[in-house]
Amino acid sequence: MTVDTLLAARWVIPVEPERVVLNDHTLALSQGRIVAILPTSVAQARYPDVTPEPFYQHVLIPGFINAHTHAAMSLLRGIADDRPLMTWLTDHIWPLEQRMVSEEFVRDGTELAVAEMLRGGITCFNDMYFFPATTARTVAAAGLRAVIGMIVLDFPSNFASGATDYLDRASALQAEWQDHPLIRTAFAPHAPYTVSDEPLRAIRQQADAWNIPVHIHLHETRDEVETARREQGLSPLQRLDGLGLLNRRLLAVHMTQLTAAEIDRLAASGGSVVHCPESNLKLASGFCPVARLVEAGVNVALGTDGAASNNDLDIMGEMRIAALLAKAVAQDASVIPAHTALRMATLNGARALGLDQEIGSLVVGKSADITAIRLDALETQPLFDPQSDLVYAASRHQVSDVWVQGRRLLRNRHLTTLDSRIIIEKAARWRDRLTDRTP
Repeated sequence: MTVDTLLAARWVIPVEPERVVLNDHTLALSQGRIVAILPTSVAQARYPDVTPEPFYQHVLIPGFINAHTHAAMSLLRGIADDRPLMTWLTDHIWPLEQRMVSEEFVRDGTELAVAEMLRGGITCFNDMYFFPATTARTVAAAGLRAVIGMIVLDFPSNFASGATDYLDRASALQAEWQDHPLIRTAFAPHAPYTVSDEPLRAIRQQADAWNIPVHIHLHETRDEVETARREQGLSPLQRLDGLGLLNRRLLAVHMTQLTAAEIDRLAASGGSVVHCPESNLKLASGFCPVARLVEAGVNVALGTDGAASNNDLDIMGEMRIAALLAKAVAQDASVIPAHTALRMATLNGARALGLDQEIGSLVVGKSADITAIRLDALETQPLFDPQSDLVYAASRHQVSDVWVQGRRLLRNRHLTTLDSRIIIEKAARWRDRLTDRTP
């Protein structure tokens, strides 16, 4: 077998099998796939004609997966901080979006987000926003992997006139991108309180036909759940269940308010929860019962949410906060250990997106979506356990290199497919436009 790349690392954490740390191992890559994982001494003897690339102070892991974000909202970072969720949405974000969101906004905001995510070791993200075709084109040009949410709302926006129009545009997007090697699609109805039963039924039928995920904000706040129970006699999760949407393709984002019966039903359905701890904390939305979900067998992935409500796209930060917060909520320091938090940030995200046969772990045959993180910094010394250091001490600034399908998109902290200077200049221009109240 022809090997084109050897990555020789101090440590390799494959995620599968769980808890395994391989010392002094090499990944052998060929045509964008992992073809061997073996001790470095063996690799050098087996492939003498290939010069190994040295990562002797690094850990190699599967690329992080950001299972929920709104990439273009990076341009709204910090514009309406320190407000409750519905005030933040209805009084600030939605009016700004109505005034400013366009294909240009989405392109430039997505470029900014992709650059930030790559520098944080993220190789795949799951998006929900307007003008998804523009997002798809921008991501594909940068070489990143993404699941592009086909947003649906009852009300009009700069993108579509109403539910039927959103669904028509979803069909066009699915047809355009269904065969792309890096771009997948998902339905992305915003939330139960913004999408009525008829379009949700249509989404279920099409998602079943196309076998794609349904990505929705759900049980984000106590007020959302209490209002639904008062007005409809059902929780939002029960309503989705009645509409046939509670199944293995459901990605339920936030889920801060759950009963024991709802957790059991989620587990039985095979649906996934996307935990966004930093956004939940910032908006005071509540605490997702992560330990209880994991104990019940629910697949829990991690997302950053958008930079407007976080305010970063740092999955390493989410991983650390998720582990720490779960311990405090459960009042048990043993829950969500480091290896589980890492799995939530990698393989669980892939599973939620239906991509776990392709990415999410370093396994022979899978795509070479890889992140290299330096662990020789002062802040990660002394080093006893690479997994523990990775989750509890390391930061995204220690990410050095990133590959997607074997293509290096970050080399020694430098982006290879995007121009940081131009992206920063565009962001500054958008700052000026967003703060200019001139009609």
